[in-house]
Amino acid sequence: MDRAVELIEMLEARDRRAQRQRELLERYRLPLLSFTMNIAGPVKNGPLIRRGFRLGRKLLLEQLERMEIPCVFREELDQAAGCEGLYVADAAPGALKELACALEEDTELGRLFDMDVLAPDGSRLDRPVPRKCLICGGPAKACARSRAHPVEELQERTGQLLRAGLDRYDRETAAGLAVRALLYEACVTPKPGLVDRANSGSHRDMDLFTFLRSAAALWPYFAQCVQTGQDTAGRPAPETLAALRWPGKLAEGAMLAAAGGVNTHKGAVFSMGLLCGALGRLDREAWRQPERILAEAAAMAAGTVERELSGLAVGDARTAGQRFYLRYGVTGVRGQAEAGFPAVRDWGLPILEAGLAGGKSIDEAGSAALLALLVHTVDTNLIARGGMEAQRQAAAELERLLQEEPYPGREELERLDRQFVEKNLSPGGSADLLALCWLLHFLQKEEV
Repeated sequence: MDRAVELIEMLEARDRRAQRQRELLERYRLPLLSFTMNIAGPVKNGPLIRRGFRLGRKLLLEQLERMEIPCVFREELDQAAGCEGLYVADAAPGALKELACALEEDTELGRLFDMDVLAPDGSRLDRPVPRKCLICGGPAKACARSRAHPVEELQERTGQLLRAGLDRYDRETAAGLAVRALLYEACVTPKPGLVDRANSGSHRDMDLFTFLRSAAALWPYFAQCVQTGQDTAGRPAPETLAALRWPGKLAEGAMLAAAGGVNTHKGAVFSMGLLCGALGRLDREAWRQPERILAEAAAMAAGTVERELSGLAVGDARTAGQRFYLRYGVTGVRGQAEAGFPAVRDWGLPILEAGLAGGKSIDEAGSAALLALLVHTVDTNLIARGGMEAQRQAAAELERLLQEEPYPGREELERLDRQFVEKNLSPGGSADLLALCWLLHFLQKEEV
């Protein structure tokens, strides 16, 4: 629970910071940027404030790198009196102050950033323009001296800024990672029967560039899925999926338009959109926990098989998935979603991550994960092209191969590719699951 700090704690923290600043200036003889959060009231730290600080730190370090300014020392503290960071930079003090002011004035959470710049002699650089009040937009110092606004009003406004800024950052981050996951899936090479960097597999109506156009067109949809999850987080999980139905149809139309009418990512519109919705429902700390994300997706998809497949008559089947359910009892991606994508959780993701951790390349780890997914799920795309027997034979052959070599070499993968192309087979359903594996992998690397 966030706790209020006493005045004496704030004063002691300020004194410690000033002493540390003097030590660093004396040691390095370079400008120093001191970063704290501008938080009104007695509560100076908590989950939202901490995340706001981390985002500010990320932006600062990224801009230092962009400007080719070496950060020769950095130190961060996370304490009840607030988060603080000290950064010694090999740059002109004026350039560092200009950067600090830009971050404070021109970023969404910048009004809550307090970035002071000290010259090597310890003098503090002034702002060229006074800061504005959070509430009225007037001079901040004047409002603070006169106590023009109640602390409660300042705290409420601070919370609004933090939630809006961090929610937006989360939407954009998740959407970017979802698109990156689709691009990685498309580019992993070789992939038996699938479009990759080497060829178009068993497809004559698409190539790699078709997939790149399609993936790029889906960024707004993935961001909307996260926002829908954020907006419905307090309601039962299935309501989030219900709210995504129409956006999903619009996204499918945008995908088809970008791909020239070719179905490149229809499955991913559902499965990747589902995971993005789950991310919106979860706290950011849970984004690094694949099991939590997949469990939330399962909660969202609860009852999908019953609603959309059970009780269907032959004449009611409109999609390939519905026809395969009636003929073979295959629940396809709906069943995978309801179960929390077990093929991803238990096979694809562990093999992908073990391969990367063990030094395998993106291609090697990605191809192995794809084959494992194909073995441990019933790929309806294979059924559509070759029938149930072809799907079973392919899965059995790959299972034997993976028992001998969990990460097959390029020659073996190219042989499988030729074999799949000759039989006109394409494991598109498994490819969609591979994209989910990439997303879950990327999420574990995100810090803010």
